[in-house]
Amino acid sequence: QVQLVESGGGLVQAGDSLRLSCVASGRTFSSIAMGWFRQAPGKEREFVAAINYGGGTHHAASVKGRFTISRDNAKNTLYLQMNSLKPEDTAVYYCAGRYAGTVATTVREYVYWGQGTQVTVSS
Repeated sequence: QVQLVESGGGLVQAGDSLRLSCVASGRTFSSIAMGWFRQAPGKEREFVAAINYGGGTHHAASVKGRFTISRDNAKNTLYLQMNSLKPEDTAVYYCAGRYAGTVATTVREYVYWGQGTQVTVSS
């Protein structure tokens, strides 16, 4: 079992930056792939970025070049650095973990979920 707790969300202006964190406890963090998803009001939860156990990453086209996923296995922590934020990035952001060590981009491939952290970007 893995417990995930996100933090770092908030209200910012367009063009600003935020860094989200997700602390994991329980099963060995370093052996599982992790991801970030987001859900805006009235929309389905969508993939943002993922990282495998070795540090290989994959980012959604909508955030590539602006967001960066990373992990610190010594601290059991996942990060999402978000730069050049846009109003359309407004959503609840969730970190997620899966049994396998390889990256995945769909909600159903992840079994562990945090409670989410709100990110609001004003224009």
